[in-house]
Amino acid sequence: MSAPVARWDARIDALDEDAMRRAKDRLDRLTKPRESLGRIESLAIQLVGITRQLPPPVARKAVAVFAADHGVAVEGVSAYPQSVTAQMVANFLRGGAAINVLARRAGARVMVVDIGVAADVPSHPALVEMKLGRGTANLADGPAMTREQARAAIEAGAHVAQRLFADGVDVIGIGEMGIANTTASSAITAVLTGQPIERVTGRGTGIDEAAHHHKLRVIERALAVNHPDATDPLDVLAKVGGFEIGGLIGVILAAAQLRIPILVDGFITGAAALLAATMESHVVSYLIASHCSQEPGHRVILETLRLRPLLELDLRLGEGTGAALAMPLLDAAAAILGEMATFDEAGVDTQVR
Repeated sequence: MSAPVARWDARIDALDEDAMRRAKDRLDRLTKPRESLGRIESLAIQLVGITRQLPPPVARKAVAVFAADHGVAVEGVSAYPQSVTAQMVANFLRGGAAINVLARRAGARVMVVDIGVAADVPSHPALVEMKLGRGTANLADGPAMTREQARAAIEAGAHVAQRLFADGVDVIGIGEMGIANTTASSAITAVLTGQPIERVTGRGTGIDEAAHHHKLRVIERALAVNHPDATDPLDVLAKVGGFEIGGLIGVILAAAQLRIPILVDGFITGAAALLAATMESHVVSYLIASHCSQEPGHRVILETLRLRPLLELDLRLGEGTGAALAMPLLDAAAAILGEMATFDEAGVDTQVR
């Protein structure tokens, strides 16, 4: 049988309710008080609903890190120069970044996708070359990209999900790298949630008070110049988004079609998830929020999507680090379903006295 082909614009099925009922029934018969493992049990049920398998397969993991530059970096909205994007991509490929360290501990491979870095990135076995341009245009002066580029970015992400599926990956964590991408993510979040820019815009790479105030004004300018249409997520992506955010949308939508659990990392991947959910509401059921970032806009996104993070660790790095840290919890949830004995199997008396 040929493998299914994922498309970012195809329908996504709801989770399998029958499979989740079977998972709940088994969890209730295991040698413990009902629901005493708390959110590990609800996570196990979600994983079964996504994969339609009991126990759910989660052993083969990958973190897809999409990298791209942003024209708005020229506005001075980041503490670091744009050259850091390419330098960090090189660090990912050498295995020396935080995501590499944490992914190794989680037993996950790291796939780096150059979807718009403003420099040449040398070929590497862990690199996927999908460059749509050398960074986006400055969103404070006009659209970050064309509508065609936005669509191409999503399609590139869907291709990455398909490739990981063909490689036998069970779980996909998503991450990103791109100087100034919190500016784009704040703009997206403000448009789609209707919240004030001040509520969804943080310090990103650690800018000071004056730079933060300037960042707010840059986003205000971007929204005034572009007038992104909140009812048209492709318009929002094109006008105030980024190539890597588009790629992440494609991974999310295609992975859900392929029934692969998606571990969302921080603010930028959250902005991509918000756009994906605006395109296809069923995708939210396939998302697992790994943590809640220090970026204030991320909490707004999680509240909007009604996603409860697994971890609260005050992270704000990105790269997929939160997703990697949460992966052992998926292992635990699947192992409880697959390895723990029921009362009958263990010969334990269930009569309440």
